[in-house]
Amino acid sequence: MNPNYPEVGATRSGPLPAGYRHLERATVLDAPLARPAEILMTWGLHERCGLHPAATAPRAAVGVDVTLRFAGVLRIPCRVVWAEETPEFAGFGYGSLPGHPERGEAAFLLEALGDRTRFTVRSFSVPGTFASRLAAPAARLLQAKATDRWLTAMAEALR
Repeated sequence: MNPNYPEVGATRSGPLPAGYRHLERATVLDAPLARPAEILMTWGLHERCGLHPAATAPRAAVGVDVTLRFAGVLRIPCRVVWAEETPEFAGFGYGSLPGHPERGEAAFLLEALGDRTRFTVRSFSVPGTFASRLAAPAARLLQAKATDRWLTAMAEALR
């Protein structure tokens, strides 16, 4: 199974592809890069957001599949399509696999700012199933709330 959209890797750099809903939020964290990077790259942020990740590897890396489960019923299969860890940057992007309620990609980016870190969540998506098309207005609202939750959960994890 491969990602179910053609613009694989588009969250890494450059403009997000046309024809999708774009969402981007950022915050500055009061911690050096290494601490939030370890939380992010080991699926800790996903766990803190209640998504119960089941990944094929303990760290996010290209080719790792992760199935997120929400509320015990929603199954969200994804594949890491890019990942990077340097002294100045850490992050990854994962794309939707068949069975995901959306079609698209989300990225989690951490950039060192001295003893602080900028955390950005960026995504592009469209409804991926008949049910998500019917529920598109509610799904957009939930996606925006989830994106905000990524940011607050990371800040809370660093306290």
